[in-house]
Amino acid sequence: MQKNRLGRTDMEVTRYCLGTMTWGTQTGTDAAHAQIDMALERGVTFLDTAEMYPVNPVSAETIGRTEQIIGQWIAKARGRRGDLVVATKHSGEGLSKVRDGAPISAATIRETVEGSLRRLDTDYIDLYQFHWPNRGSYHFRQNWRYDPSDVEPEQVLDEMAGCLDALEEERRRGTIRHFGLSNETAWGAAQWLRLAERTDTPRPVTIQNEYSLLWRQFDTDLAELALHEDLGLLAYSPLAAGLLTGKYQGGAVPSGSRMDLVAELGGRRTARAFAAVDAYLDIAARHGLDPVQMALAWVAGRPFTTSVIFGATELDQLSHILDGMDLALGDEVLAEIDEAHREHPMPY
Repeated sequence: MQKNRLGRTDMEVTRYCLGTMTWGTQTGTDAAHAQIDMALERGVTFLDTAEMYPVNPVSAETIGRTEQIIGQWIAKARGRRGDLVVATKHSGEGLSKVRDGAPISAATIRETVEGSLRRLDTDYIDLYQFHWPNRGSYHFRQNWRYDPSDVEPEQVLDEMAGCLDALEEERRRGTIRHFGLSNETAWGAAQWLRLAERTDTPRPVTIQNEYSLLWRQFDTDLAELALHEDLGLLAYSPLAAGLLTGKYQGGAVPSGSRMDLVAELGGRRTARAFAAVDAYLDIAARHGLDPVQMALAWVAGRPFTTSVIFGATELDQLSHILDGMDLALGDEVLAEIDEAHREHPMPY
């Protein structure tokens, strides 16, 4: 299993990362633990979660359950905590089910870290991420309406500086090893980097943003920032919430699938999206490739990608994904993918 360096640190992570956001709703505890076991057997040691998980749906009753499931595995497998690189996230402003929607701040970091540590049954978190900016961002389909003109830059910078000081306290306590961003913009990421270097506080090592054949917003500006500043992409939704598997083509909605639970797939369900998926399915078929493995290999092969976060609700789905981890796409396939992207840009 290929590994990539985490930012400018000495830590390495596997270029594929096991996502966990359905553990506790669509995926039960025993099945989740079996996924961890299989992933480790096949060389994937990187695990991503969040305090707000599971999703589909997010509810007050299930907040934190995914971290608890991981913690139960750690408790059962005493002595194997070091086999895993565990990443989790602090929810941003507006999630009423967590801290009554309070923003990320110097005042919330200690209690939030402590909560994750308890649920994960661990003494430290390898990568601690901010789930989304308090001020909002272009993610979660907000790109059509997000307006940063009412943001007060100096206020934002003051909040960032306070958060970095709090993260430095956690780093010194040994509760977190590294810091990452998520759903951040180019401007926001640049400010975090600048402030961290100026104050000698934890420098962001990764940025976890959505990225797939259907959603390539990262290619402009953020790609350049990521490459030159060693801010590696942790790509989430690399299968576009399952669209790129092809299982939803022709109006199909498999029972128990994400679309069965969340009909619009977070705003991804559009006529243009299905037309784009057809184009990528055709490329895979012409070259004798599995479309799931092709989609993941394309994201993994991008020059700014540190790791690809994938999820599976069933063990056979996980096995199928793991079978394609060594796939490298040829120049002809890559050229056809670029042409399909030009023909089907911004499908949702």
